[in-house]
Amino acid sequence: MAARVLIVDDEKLIVKGIRFSLEKDDYEVDTAYDGGEALEKARENTYDVILLDLMLPVMNGMDVCRQIREFSDVPIIMLTAKGEDMDKILGLEYGADDYITKPFNILEVKARIKAILRRTRAAKKNVEENVIVNGDVRLDKDNRRVQICGREINLTGKEFELLEFLVANPGRVYGRAKLLQLIWGKDYPGDERTVDVHVRRLREKIEPNPSEPRYVQTKWGVGYYYQGTSI
Repeated sequence: MAARVLIVDDEKLIVKGIRFSLEKDDYEVDTAYDGGEALEKARENTYDVILLDLMLPVMNGMDVCRQIREFSDVPIIMLTAKGEDMDKILGLEYGADDYITKPFNILEVKARIKAILRRTRAAKKNVEENVIVNGDVRLDKDNRRVQICGREINLTGKEFELLEFLVANPGRVYGRAKLLQLIWGKDYPGDERTVDVHVRRLREKIEPNPSEPRYVQTKWGVGYYYQGTSI
């Protein structure tokens, strides 16, 4: 899928040149010529990168950057004719990810864009690998956080591990002995009732009606399973 870039600059020749070069490399490109238009487009669309000039009519680049950061973490590369360190520092503090000083080589612009896209895609992949989403349930494995329908649920360590395992294997039934071995370890001295207790507590926390569970189901005489969609 082609990356989508918003170019914001009041110098139309610069915009035209960057757009032509990026479109040759199969980027999708939108343009804006003042800060107000840039902010409007950033609110209404999803971009992979924004090239944002510092000196703009209506609203300057610093203010645009600051306001975009109130609703989006899209990577922003500041374009500026100023070479002072303070401008660069302020841009970064206002939320910019990188900066390029004019006049610039278009090859440098494209290299900076590619570098940012590599970083953001790698970060997104890492997040996706550490987050399980199934139906209403979202588990963040790194931070051991659970959300059901957007509501944060506080679980103990073993409750989280039990739910994580079941959600990662939707529809598959596991007996109490198997769950005890997988979650608590084969050397755990407790018995299978430990699993029943944790399932009951888990249901009390995550189910709208624990007596009629929606998520963690019982297959009588066999074990427990998560009622969700296949991952």
